[in-house]
Amino acid sequence: MLQKTLGIVLHSLKYNDSSNVVDIYTSVHGRQSFIVSITKSRRAGVKSVLFQPLSILEFDADFRITRSLLRIKDVKSYYPFSSIPYKSDKTAMAIFISEFLYRALQEENENPDLFAYMLNSIQWLDTAERDYANFHLVFLMRLSRFLGLFPNIEKYKEGCFFDLLDAEFTNLQPVHKSFLFPGESSAVVTLLRMNYDNMRYFTLNRLQRQRCLEIINEYYRLHIPDFPQLQSLKVLQEIFD
Repeated sequence: MLQKTLGIVLHSLKYNDSSNVVDIYTSVHGRQSFIVSITKSRRAGVKSVLFQPLSILEFDADFRITRSLLRIKDVKSYYPFSSIPYKSDKTAMAIFISEFLYRALQEENENPDLFAYMLNSIQWLDTAERDYANFHLVFLMRLSRFLGLFPNIEKYKEGCFFDLLDAEFTNLQPVHKSFLFPGESSAVVTLLRMNYDNMRYFTLNRLQRQRCLEIINEYYRLHIPDFPQLQSLKVLQEIFD
């Protein structure tokens, strides 16, 4: 039986001349992989433009089929973008975040709260006209809560180290190398205080924003098995240069 769902595109890869393999985070079954037939005809029912990074789709699929690649039926755009594909900085953010989510989200179970967070965040970015330069930082920090990786800030006080492995502040310098010195550890608290509504009040220059992104990326690499260096990270940094 076909089941209707919403989905957010994480990754699309050419499978052959007429098909792509698309990884989508769905509202009903978490992350799933689909094989999608795509033709170049103007009359094609499924067009590749539908599967841009972070595109929000509505489609039918039979999730009862026990195979690695499912088939999509009657796919359409649920939320047509108004700015993300047309602004280079937003496009770079979308490419980076989609690659990040593709690597970070492995679960195949329904997670309504996570899906709602992703959906609302993407729509916020698309409609934002200004003051969104820190969006990707806020998105990734708040994503950690849904993945069970939210840092413990209860022990924070000025002059503490931040242990990236144990995800908490400490008075003593850790014996391993994965930690932040007191001069940078306060940035973790600052990032956790930011949200989409108030982030415009936190002024970060290019170098500070770049360093924050490096810290967040390293934090996830330490806590998610086989999390790689992201190819889109350099592109995003160059856009904001």
